[in-house]
Amino acid sequence: MRKISILSLHLGYGGIERAIVSLANSLCSKYEIEIAVVYKLYDKSSFEIDNRVKVKYLNGNLKPNRDSLVKAINNKKINLIIKEAFYSFNCIYKRRKSIINYIKTTDSDVIISTRDIFNYWLSDYGRENVLKIGWEHNHHHGNDKYATNIINSAKGLDYFVLVSNDLEKYYSKKLAKFKCKCKYIPNTIDKIPLKTASLKEKNFVSVGRLSKEKGFLDLLKIYKVLVKKYPDWKLNIIGDGRERGNLEKFIKKNNLENSVILHGFQDREFIDNIFNKSAIYLMTSYTESFGIVLIEAMSHGLPCIAFDSAEGACEIINSGENGYLIKNRSFDAMILKIEDLIKNENERKRISKYARKSIQKYTSDNVNKMWIKLIEKGE
Repeated sequence: MRKISILSLHLGYGGIERAIVSLANSLCSKYEIEIAVVYKLYDKSSFEIDNRVKVKYLNGNLKPNRDSLVKAINNKKINLIIKEAFYSFNCIYKRRKSIINYIKTTDSDVIISTRDIFNYWLSDYGRENVLKIGWEHNHHHGNDKYATNIINSAKGLDYFVLVSNDLEKYYSKKLAKFKCKCKYIPNTIDKIPLKTASLKEKNFVSVGRLSKEKGFLDLLKIYKVLVKKYPDWKLNIIGDGRERGNLEKFIKKNNLENSVILHGFQDREFIDNIFNKSAIYLMTSYTESFGIVLIEAMSHGLPCIAFDSAEGACEIINSGENGYLIKNRSFDAMILKIEDLIKNENERKRISKYARKSIQKYTSDNVNKMWIKLIEKGE
């Protein structure tokens, strides 16, 4: 049985980490799978891992200390700054040393890198007979500096997997003169639930990391307008992150405490339950590389509305058929479209039907075949 290693920075909450676990779970029936992890953020993975998958933590309980360092700097505590800076340097040093050592010594036949820095190390230190695959989850968003770094990191790899057709076309042109071949393989949905939302309950839902690029503050501003006309409609936000404090301030300032629920990080069962009790999924991300949460929402039959600034949403949503894309981040246009769906249950059901049908290509079975074809045949 061939062995595959997947390099992971951590196994906490995050889209990349979820994709890693999903891939490991889908491949472990055919291959020996090992996830090599730099940082152990929690006692166990944030996502359920098949017991056939081996998880190897490379640095014990080592955890990065970015927040502690920033706090020390903000408080201008010199001794604490020195202490935290030294710890941070140690983390970076051990990250590099542990991954390079793993790449050099593992008996794996295939190594999959999930970060640009890992790409460099895999290219430089991976054995000649190892199949070297990079896996890029982020969109360059027109940032030439970011894209150039990604291109440079992938030059020495055998294959570079992109999660969208748009990214595959872009990087194929950029890497054409190098040995690295680009392949489009989308992220996958683990399962399509049998039970779907009734679309009758007056709930909006949105899921994601509470960071600025996800646009949750914009979502609250839009909801603030809607709730005045439709006070029975509640907004559920699932996720956590650095923006939570700002969101809580906005909610309190605008007296939305009884209408908006910040659920924090939650497990799959909890999210599925909220999906089934909702009628509309809202995405206000500024950028989105793939948009796995859209597929998950669609699997529950939820009509999805997103700004077209989220590139991943454009990959998934065919506006007017299986969801809606709003141009130019227009709050007014999004509010009008949400109102259309609030008023028209039949339209919600029509979109729901096509949404469920359109996500079949993202099932674990279909995506798994694409990975196996790449690993076995390089196609």
